[in-house]
Amino acid sequence: MGIDLKAGGRRTGHKSSSKVIKSANPYNRLLVKLYQFLARRTDSAFCKTVLKRLHMSKVNSPPIGLYRLAKYMTNKEDKIAVIVGKVTDDVRMLECPKMTVCALGFTETARKRIVAAGGECLTFDQLALRAPKGSNTVLLRGPKSRAALAYFGHSTSVTNPHTHDGVKPRVRSNGRKFEKARGRRKSCGFKV
Repeated sequence: MGIDLKAGGRRTGHKSSSKVIKSANPYNRLLVKLYQFLARRTDSAFCKTVLKRLHMSKVNSPPIGLYRLAKYMTNKEDKIAVIVGKVTDDVRMLECPKMTVCALGFTETARKRIVAAGGECLTFDQLALRAPKGSNTVLLRGPKSRAALAYFGHSTSVTNPHTHDGVKPRVRSNGRKFEKARGRRKSCGFKV
């Protein structure tokens, strides 16, 4: 028995993105090299996680706002917030607390507000000198809030009874006649 190439095809394009640096940005490429070295030569899970996130696409490394960042960093003034992504300003927040933040990028106003509050903005190469193993750091991520995510199910497993809870169906319209029978009512088969 061979592989039915006509039906299934060869498995191409399934190699890990961590083998090849996709970004053309020279700074990001150097950071990947630096954290590859740190992940290999230290037993730090922090460096491995940062390296994994440096390889992620733009969609998978969403920005984080100052308000959310400040909320996560309450009572952690002595620690460094680490975000593998961009930090953006939040105009709804009146007072910016003092904090040390390391990120791939900052918007102009976010940087101004952090510095004005007596905090500092670090780059990842500065962080590697200061905390090579990620000691006294808080690794954070921005919220993933794309419209497409509303339609994705299976966050647990296919057999889990809650796998379709809160998952939006791809429906042409919301009327009485559209997708209201089998699968959407107990009397016809099953209901999710």
